[in-house]
Order: sequence, then structure tokens, then C-alpha cells
Amino acid sequence: LLRSLGPHHRTHWCRHTCGKLLTMPLRLDVQKVMSMASERVKCCDIHPIEPWVLSALYSGHVIIWNYETQSSVKSFEVCDLPVRCAKFIAKKQWFVCGTDDMKIQVYNYNTMERVHSFEAHSDYIRCIAVHPTLPIILSSSDDMFIKMWDWEKNWENRRVYEGHSHYVMQVEFNPKDPHTFASASLDHTIKIWGLTSSSPHFSLEGHERGINCVSYFQGGDKPYLVSGADDCTVKIWDYQTRTCIKTLVGHQANVSAVCFHPELPIILSGSEDGTVRLWHSLTFTLENTFNYAMERVWALAYQKGSNKVAIGFDEGTVMVQIGQEEPVVSMDQSGKVLFARIHEIVQKNVRHGDKKIADGERLELPAKELGTCDLYPQSLKHNRNGRLVCACGDGEYVIYTSLRLKNKNYGQAIEFCWANDSGTYAIRETTSKLKVFKNFKKHRDFRPRFTVEGIFGGTLLAARGAKHVDFYDWEECRLIRRISVLPKKIFWSDSGDLCIIACKSTFYVLRYNRDLVAKFLSDGSEIGDNGIEKSFDLEKSVPESVETGHFVGDCFLFTNSAQRLCYYIGGQTIILAHLDRPMFLLGYLVKENRVYLMDKQYNVVSYRLLMSVLIYQIAIVRKDFEMAQKALRDIPIGQHNKIARFLEGQELKELALKVSRDPDHRFDLALQLKKLDEVKKIVVAYPSEAKWKQLGDLALAESFDLKLTEECFTKAKDFGGLLLLYTSLGSGQGVRRLAAAASKAGKNNVAFICYYLLNNVEECIKLLCTNGRIPEAAFMSRTYRPNDTKDILVKWKEHLSTISTKAAEALADPDTYPKAFPDFKQACNAQIALEAMEKKRGMLPALKYLSAKPLYNMNVIKEFKNFDISKITAETPAASVTPETTVEVKTKIEEEKKTVAPVKEPEPEPEPEPKVEPEEKKLNKSDELTLDPTAELELEPEEEVDPTPVKEEKDDLDIKDTLGGGELDANLDDELEGLDNLDVDGPMTEVGGPTPTLDELNQTLAELDREAKVDEDLDF
Repeated sequence: LLRSLGPHHRTHWCRHTCGKLLTMPLRLDVQKVMSMASERVKCCDIHPIEPWVLSALYSGHVIIWNYETQSSVKSFEVCDLPVRCAKFIAKKQWFVCGTDDMKIQVYNYNTMERVHSFEAHSDYIRCIAVHPTLPIILSSSDDMFIKMWDWEKNWENRRVYEGHSHYVMQVEFNPKDPHTFASASLDHTIKIWGLTSSSPHFSLEGHERGINCVSYFQGGDKPYLVSGADDCTVKIWDYQTRTCIKTLVGHQANVSAVCFHPELPIILSGSEDGTVRLWHSLTFTLENTFNYAMERVWALAYQKGSNKVAIGFDEGTVMVQIGQEEPVVSMDQSGKVLFARIHEIVQKNVRHGDKKIADGERLELPAKELGTCDLYPQSLKHNRNGRLVCACGDGEYVIYTSLRLKNKNYGQAIEFCWANDSGTYAIRETTSKLKVFKNFKKHRDFRPRFTVEGIFGGTLLAARGAKHVDFYDWEECRLIRRISVLPKKIFWSDSGDLCIIACKSTFYVLRYNRDLVAKFLSDGSEIGDNGIEKSFDLEKSVPESVETGHFVGDCFLFTNSAQRLCYYIGGQTIILAHLDRPMFLLGYLVKENRVYLMDKQYNVVSYRLLMSVLIYQIAIVRKDFEMAQKALRDIPIGQHNKIARFLEGQELKELALKVSRDPDHRFDLALQLKKLDEVKKIVVAYPSEAKWKQLGDLALAESFDLKLTEECFTKAKDFGGLLLLYTSLGSGQGVRRLAAAASKAGKNNVAFICYYLLNNVEECIKLLCTNGRIPEAAFMSRTYRPNDTKDILVKWKEHLSTISTKAAEALADPDTYPKAFPDFKQACNAQIALEAMEKKRGMLPALKYLSAKPLYNMNVIKEFKNFDISKITAETPAASVTPETTVEVKTKIEEEKKTVAPVKEPEPEPEPEPKVEPEEKKLNKSDELTLDPTAELELEPEEEVDPTPVKEEKDDLDIKDTLGGGELDANLDDELEGLDNLDVDGPMTEVGGPTPTLDELNQTLAELDREAKVDEDLDF
């Protein structure tokens, strides 16, 4: 008989025929969210927006806790006496508290400033209640009065309510009629008041001892009140009939706090016995009891729109979450949304929303109440075609029609799930027994060999154990595969080929091999303990915590714990939107091209996601490029950049370059593909120094286009790259230009190196002085330009005197202290002669280094001591020292090893013709070879004096053959012509041999290293 009745009729029959109600437990999980130790907590409150809990302490402090980070946000020293009550006023960014010095104090919790303080009562203040809409609060006190205060009128006392004959312990506004409120007193009564009258409307009597707390029922239309008293009981009152309808017994000490939860069908009661009890708000049966061993309970607080509850104990504050935070909601394929508000089933249609609303904006949708569910639904699930919906909770399930909520079937079940077949479903009847139904008739039941903790529907039936999840076929409930993971949820694609196993911090993408499984089962092969091997292939492991999810084709839409809306396709996770609050995915409508979500307050929002984009991406994943090309025509150009990013993630960079409209992205793609011409076009159209630099690097690495490289480095102001380029090519003219540009741009290091490489010591010294490096300039002039030492020394003294006069005076100059500067005069004369020689000879190419090295290794002072240069300095201008002078100087080096014929006195160099161009001018194409080999040989001895023999087969290469007849200048076309026409396989001009191999070059470098070790012992 009972099974033939629906839940509502079954409950009604049991209540009137059997005299008692047969119920199933709510099965609400209680999870501790926060536990913070402190002094005795007399009151607590939860902020409506921030993750904060307010605790009023007996020690006189008020603390704001963050329950997400489990830390103290702010602490206020309000009073030396106990603070018995405190409440948030979020719209003013205040909290208001009552202290035992009879004052009400108001604080701004952001600035931590005290906004107001006034004496409110003549005895301890027990409770404060904040009106939900009006700028008023109520306060109750041990002086037996209740007072109303208006904060917009400077906290004026608007009214005093008299009627109690003992301490007034609590007041609370009626959420259904905020113009009325209830009060609980130790005079054993509950009184109902109106805001406009100082006298109570009526009283409720029934407790045998003083009443400590009172709370209104907020769900449905039942006019209920709950109260707790020192008689250890909790009473439920009907304030319309003014009768007690139920007394709840179980506490062993005074009941100090009670409340009807606004979101759950439960009553919470806290007692001085240290326990918190959960009672069913409809059946009034005890559902749960928990004790956190923190001594007596003094306060309870809830938050509308949340399942969290804060509890104040003798030893601190605890916050718990009761049940699931996710709303009980389901949406069918037509856009009809069903959700449960406690026992009420409400419908909204997202198609009725504004079509032009912005992403993330709340949709104004009309709500239609379909009816009341006889059980408390903890889940609502549409079947695949959307015609049926199942509500499961209280240990029962009911299947309704989705349009009119007509009962189709019911039964006992802890959990319920649908198959991909619209008429097939499964239930978890107990932790060890599962049943499968087809068309509302039992098809099969079986008992897995483990304790089942949860079931999931889809292409296969999944049962989760303590250490694994098993997949079964729906037809015969045979084991298909055992996977050693603990899923929170399992999602299947519409085709049944893809399966998402969402675990705590990761989700796994599996591909189901349907044909392989069908063949295995048809062959009648024996199935092992772990099922059929290769029935699933792991495609991807994604480190995301999935909260809610939905498949659209092969695309998996989901929200994660970081409050982001994403979708996964082809191994890529793409972020669609960042959410400003926890949102729960409803589904996707193809015709609307939008994703729909709901928050905890049952507000629906949507985000645009084009179906054409999904079709294109799915086609790319399946390697169907023809279909993808067709789908691309339907995608707006504004979405092409998103498509290009997706293609890049799929390693289809050529295709991404064609699709992308973003010049920066196109530049990156062309750079990765090493498309030099494409990169250059983009850089010319959208120039930037960073892009020019990257183009120059690409030109140098891929095509060795030196002209383009120089142009790019110049426009990128890459002085380091230009230095590398010019020095590698031996371009003196380029180094000169670079020195000037770097000096002007303030790149002093590069400028110094350039001047040093050009042997322009004078500019090096000027650069050091300009940048305040005068000591370094003095030492450099002493070493390389002794004639400038005196001038630099004057500057050094002037600079140093600003810091220390004594230190400046301690600096010695060559005139005053000649002994401190040995051979200073000879060094000055040697400088004049060497500068004249360098000016006459010009700079040698790098290829001449080995043959010219002995000239630079000689001890200049020693050689000039043995050589009379008085005639040279007297008769020859500083700029006119003949090459023979250098010959005689260099031949002095060989006197340590062999005897050399006496050196002839050099004759003065004749004055040059006025029309002769300098030797450093640019070489013409017709004058390929302008350096006279015989003139160069006059500067070098026939034998090397370096102790380490060096191969000189390739040392006499003319610079013409390497750089095409001269140094680089502003126009590299002429300068690189010789390089372009160089016959690398034929004989060289001077050497008469082939181009040196890499091994030969390495050998030459090794010999240079050996010479460098020998040079360390030479005296410069």
C-alpha cells in the first residue's frame, strides 16, 4: 500500500493512520571550514559579501576572521568589560556592538575608526538586531527594555518597548514582515511586537524556565518560531495560532542559541552542554549532533544564500558548511531551468532573457513555481531528452515530468543517475546494492564487491569505492574497467567517446574504445578483476579542479575552483571568462551561442561562445581540415585571433599565420617559422625596437644578410649587436660611426670599447672624464698618453677636493715629483713618435695581427732610450714620422738575440700633396687593391722573434679578398660586393691556398692562446 502511494500521500497516510511519520534522514554532510581559538565568544555574525566572521569576546575585544584564509583580519579593543553582542552593517561598512559599560559603539571596519559611541541602557546590553532595509537597530538589555535607534538621525532613540519583567536576552526581526519582531526573556515568555507600538501584540508562553534565544522560520509560508530555554528544550511555535506545535528534547544543559537555517530544511540549536544539534525543520527529527570539544556554545550565525554556519564557543569560533554549496538546479536542451528552493521547485526559461545583454550580466527572467516537492531535493537531473526530471534526497527519489511536475515514479535511493538512454537510470539503494531500471521497471540489480560511495551515469555506469572507480555496462552490469582514482564527478560526451574524470585537483580525459569492448563482450572472453584492458585510453591529464561541467560535442565546458569559465578541446584549455563570484554551469544553447551559469542566489548569467568556433576547433582536433575551412567562413573576423591562438596550440603555425589578424601574433608566428620576408613586412608596417632586434637576429642567423642585419640593429638601437657585427667584419668605418652614436645615446661602455678598438685613446680619456671617471682617466693617460697626464691630474685634484682637500693635495704631479714618474719625458717623446707613425701608417687589418704583433709587444721606453729621436722630434713634425723610423724601432727588438747592422738616421718625410686623399677614405670598386704589400712588408721583420713559432700561411691575406676591398661604410652594397663574389673554393689572392678549414682555424686560435701565455712575461 505504501509503495503504491506517492511521497506526499504516503506522508499524509502515515501521519494520520499510524500516528507517526516515517522519514528518511537528510544525509547532509557537515564539514569544518574554520576553527580559530580565542577567549569566550558571546556573539558572532557573518559578513554578507566578504569572507568574514565577526566575533564579540568576553574579554572586551572584537575580532574579524577570514574563514577562507583562516586568519585574523582585524582586531578591535572596544572595552575593558565584556562585549556581549556585535553585528555587521555592511551597507555602511560598520559593525555595531554592545558592551557591559552600557554603551553601544560603532566602528568602521575598514578604517578601524570609532564612528560613534553612546550610552544606550542602564544595564548590560544582551542583543542587537539590524533592520534589513531601514536605518534602524534594536537593542535589548538587562534593564528589561528594548530600544530602537536611528543612525541617520545621529543615533536618536526613536522608541522604547516595555513589557518584559526580566532580562531581555534576544530580539529578531521577522524576515517575512520586517515591521514586526520577536523578543525572548528570562520571564519565560516570547513577545511579538510592532515597530510602531511600544506595547507587545501578544506573548507566547510554555517554557518552564527563562528563554535565551528566538528565531523566525524563513522558508515557505509557515508562520513558525523556534526558541531555546534554560529548561534544556527547543520549542517550535506557530505565532498565528499562538501555540507550541513541537518540543525538541535532547540537550543536557541550557539552550543558548537557536536558528532556522534560511537555505536548508534544518533547525540548529546550541547548548551549554557543548553540542550543536541539527533538527529537520519539517519532521522535527534529530538529523545530526556534533561536538568540537570547545566547551559551551553561546552563539550561532548564518548567512542568507550560503550553507555556512558560524558557532561561538567558550574557546573560540568555528565555521561549518552543511551540505553542498552548489544550487540544486538542472537545465534541459531547450533552455528551461528547474531549481529547488528548499522544497519549492521553480522554473525559469533563459530564452526569455535579453538577447543583447553583455557577458556576465544578470538575466531578468520571470520565475514560475511548478509546485512543492515532498522531499528535500539534494539533486535535480534531467534525462537526455529533457522530458523527465528526477529529484533525489531524504533517502528517496521521485521522477517527475519536467513541464508540469507530474509524478511518474518514486522509490528509496541514496543516489540517482541517468544513462545516455533517456529511459534508463540507476539508483544506489544502499552502500552495497545498485539497481538499474528501464522504462520505470527494474532491469537488473547487483552488488559490487566493495562499499559504494557514489554512482555516476552516462555511457557506462560508474561506481566509486574507497580507492577506485569501476565502470559497468548498462545491459548486463559487467565490469568494463577499474581505474584507481577517486572522482568527484564524471562527465560523458554526447557521442559517448570521451569521458572526463574530475578529481580533487586534476581531471583526466579518457577515450572510450567502444568497438573494442563490444568485440570483447561478444567473444565471451573472461573479464579480469581490473576489467577489459585498453577499453580506455588516457589522452590528457589537466591540472584543473572542476566544479561543474558540460559537454558540447567534443568540447568540455567547465568552471574551476579559481572561479574561471573555461573549455577544453584538443589538449588545450581555453579561458572563456573570469568570474567575480562562484558560478555553476547550467549548459550551452546552440541557437543562442551562449553558455549559461547560475550563482547561489539563483541569478542566471550568460557568456557568448560561437558554435561556429566550436565546430572549427572540433574539426581541427579531428584533422578534418576541409570541414574546418568551411566552418571558418562562418566565423566573424573578430574571432580569428582566438582561432589563431588555438591553432598555434595545435602546432599548426602555418595555418595560424594565415588566420591571425593580430600583428604581434603574426610577427611571433612568422618569427617561429623563420619567414624572413613576412617578418620584415610586419616590422615595416608596425615598427618597434624589439621587433627590429628580433628581425636582425633572424637575418643574421638564417640568411646571413649583413646589410639587413645592420639596418635592423641600427633601427633597434642595438649597439651591442652592431659592435659584434662591425668587429666581426673588421669594419673600422662602422666602428667609428657606432662610437659616435653610442656616445650620443649614453651607451658609454660600447662607446669606450669602440674608441679603444680604434686606438683613439684621446676619446677614451674624454669619455671617462665626461662620466666622472677621472681617476681611471688619469691612469689611462699615464699609460697611453703621458702628454695629457698633467691636464687630467688638475681635473682629478679639482674633483677630489670637493670630497677631501687633504686627499687632493696628496696627488703628485710629474713636475713637482719627477722621481715618482720615472722616464716620464721619454714616454712623452715616445708618444709623439708613435702617434706620428700610426697616423702615417694607418690602421692595420685584423689579418695582419700575427705579423705585426712583435711591434706591439716591445718595451717602448727601453727602445726609445737606446734610440736617439731628438732629430726626429726637432726636424720632423709630429704627424710626419717616416715608416723607416718604425723599422729602426722594431729592429731594436732583435738585438737581444742577434747583432743587427747600425741603423741609418731617418730622413724627413716630404710634405704631402694637398690634393691627396687620406688613406682611410672609402675604396672604389675599380680600386680593388689599394694596400701596397711591399709597403706593409717594410713595417715588419722577415723573421718572427716570438719564442712560440706560429704558422703564417694565412696571415698575409689581403683585406680586399675578405671584405671586398675595404671597410664597411653607410652603404654596404659596395663594401660587401667582394664578399658576395668571393670564390671560397678557389685559391686566395696572397696565400694561394684554399679557404682555411674549421680545424685549421681552431689550430690558429690555440697558437694564439699559447702566445698569450708567453706575453704575460713581457714587460710592456
